[in-house]
This record gives sequence, C-alpha cells and structure tokens, in this order.
Amino acid sequence: MGAVGPPSRGTGFTGTGLEHMEISECSFGRLTIDGVSYDTDVIIHAGQVHPNWWRKQGHSLCVDDLAAILAAPPEVLVIGRGHMKVMRVPAETRARLAERGIELIELSTPQAVRRFVELLGQNRRVSAGFHLTC
Repeated sequence: MGAVGPPSRGTGFTGTGLEHMEISECSFGRLTIDGVSYDTDVIIHAGQVHPNWWRKQGHSLCVDDLAAILAAPPEVLVIGRGHMKVMRVPAETRARLAERGIELIELSTPQAVRRFVELLGQNRRVSAGFHLTC
C-alpha cells in the first residue's frame, strides 16, 4: 500500500490530533503511522495511537476491549478485522456500540485503513481498531 494520508482539510476542522496522520504501510503484521511501524494490533482513538491492543477473547471483539472508546465515543468506529477478516464482532458488541450512537464499519484491515483515512478527510470524529494479521 502506498502512502495513505487524509486530504487537506478546510479551516473548519475541529482537530483531533490526527490532522497530519499518514499511514504509509499496511501489510500483513505491520502498520506504519507517521513513520512509526507497529507490529501489534492498534487502536487509534482521541488523537492517539495505542499499540499492543489485546482482546480478551483473541479473535472476538468484546465490549470490554472497547472501554476507552465507549468512555469517549466517536461518531464512527472503523474495525479492521484482519487481512482475512478472521476477527469477529459479536452481536453484543454491535448492540452496545449502537446504544452509544457509534456507527460501526467492519472491513478487512487494508480496506479499513483506507476508510479510516477517508473519514478523517471528511472531518468525521472517527476511531479505529486494526487487527494486523489474519
């Protein structure tokens, strides 16, 4: 994947700390954000990259895995389910996100990265969780 960065924003952007984020690599087991390479799953929330994202039940995304996101909800949560979409989002997790008014988008990780960047470019309040392998 070539460099992926948000398009330039107008002056109406409220700012999340992600105005200049560039995701330059998304390959199996690796994600490079602003020149820093991550080889563990990551959450991007409230303007920060949080590496070493471990889920309670491995390839199942539980409500507890999203505590920080639920505490300060974005408009949209983009989940990269892995390159082969092995990670699942159970009905209970979907329901809790919906109750909080969070739009959930689930895609393969490469597609999720592209969608996340698109939403940043639209000035949306967006967070993401990326599973970097299967």
